[in-house]
Amino acid sequence: MHTVGNIDTDIYKCITEDIRTDEVIITDNQMQHIFERHPKSYEKVLGHMRDTISNPDYIIRDKHKFSELVIKRLETDEGMIQMVLRICTSEDDPKYKNSIISCWEISERRLQNYLRNKEILYSRE
Repeated sequence: MHTVGNIDTDIYKCITEDIRTDEVIITDNQMQHIFERHPKSYEKVLGHMRDTISNPDYIIRDKHKFSELVIKRLETDEGMIQMVLRICTSEDDPKYKNSIISCWEISERRLQNYLRNKEILYSRE
């Protein structure tokens, strides 16, 4: 388990008011998952995880409860980092932390598709 950084609970309360901790971690298993599923993005996204969670441009509703898409515009080949972040609530084991599930690069076109078709929980704009 590796500590990535901390969320601003004022921003992330758009997901839930019930946020147990501001600490965000990533497990070795999730790092391996990112490496296997998104090998071209692996090095880039690892270096930008802290900035992505602390200064998101968008938080977009995902299909799993308390797991949302966090998007940050960065200078990458595709243009943006997309992360799936699971927020730890009082329903979870007290030992759990907010956790990065996956992370990869997306294009402006993909972001625009999300903005048209998904629920936007937070926008920096």
